[in-house]
Amino acid sequence: MEITQELLHNWFDYNKDTGLFVWKISRGNQYTKPGMFAGFKDTYGHMGIEINGKRYLSYRLAWMYVYGEWPKNDIDHINGIRDDNRLCNLRDVTKSINNMNRKVHANNKLGVKGVSKQGKKFQAIIINNKKHTYLGTYDTIEQAKEAYLKANLIRHLQ
Repeated sequence: MEITQELLHNWFDYNKDTGLFVWKISRGNQYTKPGMFAGFKDTYGHMGIEINGKRYLSYRLAWMYVYGEWPKNDIDHINGIRDDNRLCNLRDVTKSINNMNRKVHANNKLGVKGVSKQGKKFQAIIINNKKHTYLGTYDTIEQAKEAYLKANLIRHLQ
């Protein structure tokens, strides 16, 4: 069964201000009754909904519900909160732009995106479409961070 905007409108209410889906119909089990919240949180913190035995990410369903088509690219959660599926928090972007909006990795010892320690200095590198661009080595973490932020801003403007 193909998921269409019509099917979503028939089966769910989506509130673009809260980002939540609610069942309109009963699917014959205790989890799908009219007025019940639709969905689950996956291991990555994203909301999902199971439809006819297949799991869909709620943010992609929200896009289809509102715009009548699947997103052409990745859906980025602008505020970085993976279960915040309010329409104003979703944007259809390339994987590269989506990755730019990622938070600092948990294993980042410095807590600064794009900066690593090289001996007594700090190196800045930016990644765009899997291409690593060396931005320089700096005496302070602040200088390296500034170089990364500047390169990131330039990349956003291109």
